[in-house]
Amino acid sequence: MLRFFYSLLWYLALPMVLLRLWRRGSKAPEYRRHIGQRFGFVPRHSNAPLWIHAVSVGETVAIAPLVELLLQRHPDLPLLLTNMTPTGAARAQALFGNRVAHCYCPYDLPDAMGRFMDRVRPRGLLIVETELWPNMLFACKKSQVSVLLANARLSERSAQGYARFAGLTRQMLSALTRVAAQHQADASRLVALGLLSERVAVTGSIKFDLDIAHDLPERAEQLRALWGAGRPVIVAGSTHEGEERLLLESLQLLHKAFPTLLLVLVPRHPERFESVATLVNATGLCLSRRSQGQPVSEDTAVYLADTMGEMMLFYQAADLVFVGGSLIERGGHNPLEPAALGKPVLMGPHCFNFQSITQMLAEAGGLIPVADVDELTRQLGLWLEQPALAKQVGQAGAAFVAQNKGALERLYLLVLEAMLKDQS
Repeated sequence: MLRFFYSLLWYLALPMVLLRLWRRGSKAPEYRRHIGQRFGFVPRHSNAPLWIHAVSVGETVAIAPLVELLLQRHPDLPLLLTNMTPTGAARAQALFGNRVAHCYCPYDLPDAMGRFMDRVRPRGLLIVETELWPNMLFACKKSQVSVLLANARLSERSAQGYARFAGLTRQMLSALTRVAAQHQADASRLVALGLLSERVAVTGSIKFDLDIAHDLPERAEQLRALWGAGRPVIVAGSTHEGEERLLLESLQLLHKAFPTLLLVLVPRHPERFESVATLVNATGLCLSRRSQGQPVSEDTAVYLADTMGEMMLFYQAADLVFVGGSLIERGGHNPLEPAALGKPVLMGPHCFNFQSITQMLAEAGGLIPVADVDELTRQLGLWLEQPALAKQVGQAGAAFVAQNKGALERLYLLVLEAMLKDQS
């Protein structure tokens, strides 16, 4: 009955969902493509693929090492990766090309999910992090498809949200075959919501098992030459609306003591590239855009990294890193990527999406949390004045990431046990 009312609300909201999708398509045309797939009209599969659902870019990047491991160890295993966003789809294509089948995941409507399951007939479903949908899980349970929740994380805030719909949450959790939780706190919250304790294992976060390209340092050195040898560089990664304005204010203050300082802005969503460029130009700061191949002169104060799939390159080329989504209430993004590269990391107070990782990285000395833009400016100024302090933070972060690797192999063994018994 609870799922019936949930589905009814979905159908009632569908016109607004489609209108929002169409409006987003005015800035990002990819949102208007493959709309049929969002209702389950996907290509038919005759080879029972392992279905991997990664909602967007972050989840796609997080699960990439496991996908590569499966491709290496089980070359005959068909894989289907689904996303909900065009940016996630573009990242999947860039990472895997034609080695992995791809389509958009349907909306969580009973008929759309039923149609999808009938056409795909997956041998199992691996959900990345905590993308739980009642009709998706019901369809898997009805079809006797094993479901593994991989790299699961659940913040206290999200747990409170699920608790408000306790009956529906218990139904969803009962459909999970296995859960690989990032940390004990995540596992405990899931069990408190109704997950059977014997179904959860604490494997750590696969985000520690980063696959760093061997030529990354060389490419970063070339990029630094473009930016100007010797000038200090701050990279602000995965920024959101409202943060760029604060970062530009900080840059203008820092320029008084460090006039050659370059700020590299990497907005999280490509549809915001133009608005961020307009914002920078309105400040009077000299701007250079990567997508347009514009030269970087001594007067260039801001470099807009308006491309996709190059975040690790920008982090590698940085002296100091700020991870976005944290000065505003978006929950922050993954700080392990710059930390693994030995970069000193700053984040704002809103890190609930990566609460455990952020806290542990800070305790290890590899991340400095700041309460607001004033603290951010002071800390950046301190590091620019005393680069040895920044280097110590970067080294501590790299050591922390190295010490916590191994979750990938533990997750692989759970996948093997739950879904690939015939492949072992």
